[in-house]
Amino acid sequence: MSQLNETLELMQTRRSVRDFKPDMVPEDILDKIIEAGLWAANGRNRQSPIIIKVTDKSVRDRLSRLNAEIMGTDSDPFYGAPAVLIVLADKNAPTYLYDGSLVMGNLMLAAHSLGIGSCWIHRAKEEFDGPVGKELLKELGIEGDYEGIGHCVLGYVNGEYPETKARKENRVYSID
Repeated sequence: MSQLNETLELMQTRRSVRDFKPDMVPEDILDKIIEAGLWAANGRNRQSPIIIKVTDKSVRDRLSRLNAEIMGTDSDPFYGAPAVLIVLADKNAPTYLYDGSLVMGNLMLAAHSLGIGSCWIHRAKEEFDGPVGKELLKELGIEGDYEGIGHCVLGYVNGEYPETKARKENRVYSID
């Protein structure tokens, strides 16, 4: 199979995972996933998105509780994933939302290619607009006007990998 076909196959088979084992993803695998995120396409090569890697369980749990509170639940919105990559982007870049979204896509596709499950978890915007998120950025020495784009939760799939579902019809239109 050619490289192009392997890439397309990964795109077609990647699914969001919502049940993770507690086993931590090895550092070298996380680094490869992060590198893929850094290579995402972005407007005018501004490279406005940043990634915060969270593997410390207490910080991960604190973020999970905050995310759950924003969502109005007491369950774990990170589905037990032991690692979280938070993508934020500099709001001064006119394409920041798109750039950060492309980073998220690269992270999830790279994770799948390495046998790691992933899921995009929302509410990063609300987290980092609030005092807890702002304090975390300050602790990390991150300055600037950043908006949370998403959390890419990562881990080993607990159980069966989600099935690939058929694509809906009538989603492509042509102007010839």
